[in-house]
Amino acid sequence: MANVLEVFEERGFVEQVTDRDALYRQFEAPTTCYIGFDPTAKSLHVGNLLPIMALIHMQDHGHRPIVVMGGGTAMVGDPSGKTEARPIMSKAEIDSNALVLKAQFARFLDFENKKAIMVNNADWLLPLNYIEFLRDIGRHFSVNRMLAAESYKARLETGLSFIEFNYMLLQAYDYWYLFKHYDCRLQMGGNDQWGNIIAGADLIRRLEGEIVFGLTFPLITTSSGIKMGKTHKGAIWLDPNMTSPYEYYQYWINQDDRDVIRFLCLFTFLSMEEIKELAKLKDKEINRAKEILAFEATKICHGEDKALEAREISRAFFKEKSIHDIAEGAPTYQLPEEKIKEGIPAYVLFEMCGLCPSKSEARRVITQGGAYVNEIKVNSFDEIIDDSKVKGSTLLLRVGKKRYLKVNIV
Repeated sequence: MANVLEVFEERGFVEQVTDRDALYRQFEAPTTCYIGFDPTAKSLHVGNLLPIMALIHMQDHGHRPIVVMGGGTAMVGDPSGKTEARPIMSKAEIDSNALVLKAQFARFLDFENKKAIMVNNADWLLPLNYIEFLRDIGRHFSVNRMLAAESYKARLETGLSFIEFNYMLLQAYDYWYLFKHYDCRLQMGGNDQWGNIIAGADLIRRLEGEIVFGLTFPLITTSSGIKMGKTHKGAIWLDPNMTSPYEYYQYWINQDDRDVIRFLCLFTFLSMEEIKELAKLKDKEINRAKEILAFEATKICHGEDKALEAREISRAFFKEKSIHDIAEGAPTYQLPEEKIKEGIPAYVLFEMCGLCPSKSEARRVITQGGAYVNEIKVNSFDEIIDDSKVKGSTLLLRVGKKRYLKVNIV
């Protein structure tokens, strides 16, 4: 089996690494690694996928991943990559989120027989005696070096709170704690975590005289410059109740042509040989690669059955089948019969259903000719949509070429 570092490099996971050759040698034996996730929401999202995929690759190559739920660090808030401080969350809210995320991770990693471990840093950070912590840990940190870190430097103009300033110390302490208790020798994370990762490795060197490693992933943006996982509706969540499997599938199939091969490398387990064959596709043929990306990514997150269902719905929409033939599971909106009988201006309907984020955006889309009802273009933003448009208790709305919605009249 290939060294996992070679897999990471070939597939595009590596942005920076502390000592490439030494880490390669480390991976010749089973190695424990960790990535931290602060439970600041009730679900993981697409922005978390790259580190999750890295942990899966590690486990598949015989190494042991540790998932650290940041129940302690979430109470401080990581300033990395943020233009302003996070709102302070209650401990109850953080604990509730951590329980939900723990269940989500079980879909991706095998935690049986300690093949992977999940821990919560609240267990060791919250009981810390502050004065002892400053004396034993804080004395190893240079304020000058901390201020030179990109995560802090970028915040100095907009304001960096003292509580956030402590975050680097806490994350470094996490690495030291995991080294002591689990022989953890690698921390991974996004490239905005480089300063925090280096601080942890340096703390272990100072306290234990041991060399450990850090590896960062590139911060993924699309070719159009949009942050990974952002859409007109907001974040793409991994919870099927927050982003349905069909919407998840659509997110992937609608990626820019320029991103498809890169995302196949990062977000699927297809072999590089298969991906290189798909890279030969040109022009309209690239849609086949997009469909494979969408199917494989959805299968990893939601299982093969949901991926097959999402693909079937997507094909039904785009082959313009009768809207009554479109499978259950398609995105839908329930509209009371009395509302449609009264008649609704088109721009109000498109905003009401969530196809457009605002009425002004709906007016713009319709004015530019990008809105359809039952595959007929809406000619005016204030065109009245009433029951004369309904076919068998259903309306089919579309924005642009790719965003569909079934409206069920109830």
